[in-house]
Amino acid sequence: MAIDLDNIRRTRDEADCLCTAAQVEAAIDAMAGDLTECYRDRNPLVYVVMNGGVIFAGRLLPRLDFPLEVAYLHATRYGMATRGNTLLDWRVRPTQKLEGRHVLVLDDILDEGHTLAAIADYLREEGAAEVRTAVLVHKRHPRKAYPGMRADFTGLDVADRFLFGYGMDYQGYWRNAPGIFAVRGL
Repeated sequence: MAIDLDNIRRTRDEADCLCTAAQVEAAIDAMAGDLTECYRDRNPLVYVVMNGGVIFAGRLLPRLDFPLEVAYLHATRYGMATRGNTLLDWRVRPTQKLEGRHVLVLDDILDEGHTLAAIADYLREEGAAEVRTAVLVHKRHPRKAYPGMRADFTGLDVADRFLFGYGMDYQGYWRNAPGIFAVRGL
């Protein structure tokens, strides 16, 4: 199936900017301060969730002033769909030894949270001493994996809309958009 790049461009041009790049960077700065306070003496293993967490991690990690190890994992419920299904698809499982480690998971968004919850549960089952989560965006709505679900560290709370930018995508595109955008009408 051919991608209609004109439609992809039009979606970006017509999108509503919910958070500017400056607002996102300020939120990342604040998170970096909180994370540095929490992890400066813990030797954390930081897992970046592919693909969404890449841009967020790339902006956050250089701001963290403590030694850490970085690795990645890839688990998804979406693929190229806009709504998650119920099965977690492990594309790349964690490969580092987790026994006794303090693990921090970085991802772009906490929407319903099923994927992030399943990743954290898996890391605990594999022996991590502690698993915490950090997301750039928390989407405000009541459809979470469990009532009151939040990441341990959150950059921005945003409206319940279809978002893209800073790692979040629209049909596989615009993860690189300089801000947090919502598709017009969605």
